[in-house]
Amino acid sequence: QLRLIESGGGLVQAGGSLRLSCVASGRTFSSYSMGWFRQAPGKERDFVAGINFSGRSTLYADSVKGRFTISRDNAKNTVYLQMNNLKPEDTAVYYCAQHRLPFTRIQAQQTDFGSWGQGTQVTVSS
Repeated sequence: QLRLIESGGGLVQAGGSLRLSCVASGRTFSSYSMGWFRQAPGKERDFVAGINFSGRSTLYADSVKGRFTISRDNAKNTVYLQMNNLKPEDTAVYYCAQHRLPFTRIQAQQTDFGSWGQGTQVTVSS
């Protein structure tokens, strides 16, 4: 059974940085595209960034382009989200997700992802 475990969240001042990690177990990690989503209080869960199974292709939401970087280490079954120049509007619970099907291109729709982590809280103070 697949498990996704996020870590790295916390409280940071505006302009600061955090690096989120998501470790996967139970399935061939290197075969699946991965994504990060976030959900702010009272709002829908939104796509943040995605990376394909090989790591050669990435996709970002407009709101985080130029500030966030997604990467993966298939040898460690881990996907990362480096977040720089954080803003108060980045405050949310961040979720790691794995695509439903192997060897597919990056998707930004939640329905394309079949496995989710428990989430990690990121709070950015002004």
